Order: sequence, then structure tokens, then C-alpha cells
Amino acid sequence: MARILSIDYGKKRTGLAVTDPLQLIAGGLGTVDTAGLFQYLQSYIAREEVERIVIGEPRQPNGQPSENMARVQQFVSRWRKAVPQVPIDYYDERFTSVIAHQAMLAGGLKKKARQDKALVDEISATIILEDYMRSRR
Repeated sequence: MARILSIDYGKKRTGLAVTDPLQLIAGGLGTVDTAGLFQYLQSYIAREEVERIVIGEPRQPNGQPSENMARVQQFVSRWRKAVPQVPIDYYDERFTSVIAHQAMLAGGLKKKARQDKALVDEISATIILEDYMRSRR
């Protein structure tokens, strides 16, 4: 089997998570500057077999698209044209940042660590991936 990779797409920084090759466990992959995301992903899939990418669909609590939706759609469109062999799917990302902060609190992280936005983005990407995997079972 191949990995599934998830993206918590941000204006400046993007959180990434990936499954193991058997798609049993999701883990944080890190964060990258959004400007370099496309190249990073191309390099990653050249090294690792990736079956699919799941990208957080940014919506407001009422279901309306958030301000980041246009940027996400632009990225998805570019990806689908350039790398059609690796499909990319949207997955609802509402409340993932809140859940990430709760997970950090539950994990006992100090205030300074909880303020690390890159860590929040990585955890959010992991939550998106875990939810996606759970929805497929």
C-alpha cells in the first residue's frame, strides 16, 4: 500500500501529516512555507509512494467557505493539472485548530509550546488525516 498525505493549508505556513505505508497510523510530517509547498510535495512523492492527498476544506462554523478557500482551490486546481496520478480530495477541517489546542493542553505542553503556530498546523493536519481515515472505515 501507499501512504496518504494530508495538508492543513495556510496563507504563510502549511501543516503536513502522513500515514505509514499500511495506512494504519497518522503522524505529523512537519510544516513548510506555503510558497514552497508544491515543490516540497513533488519531492516527497518522488521519494515515497503516496496514494492520495487530503487537503483541509476551510469552512466557517456555519458551513460557508472561509477566506482561505480561494487559495486552497487554486492550489488543488494546480495540483490536479500537474500531478493527476496522485488524486487530491477535500476534507472538512472545521474546528481542527481548536481540537489541536485541546490535544496540546491534554498532552501537558507548556504555554510557550502551545503558542507555536507551526506545531498547531502540524497537529491540525494530523487530525484531518485521522478523521479522514476514520471516515473510510
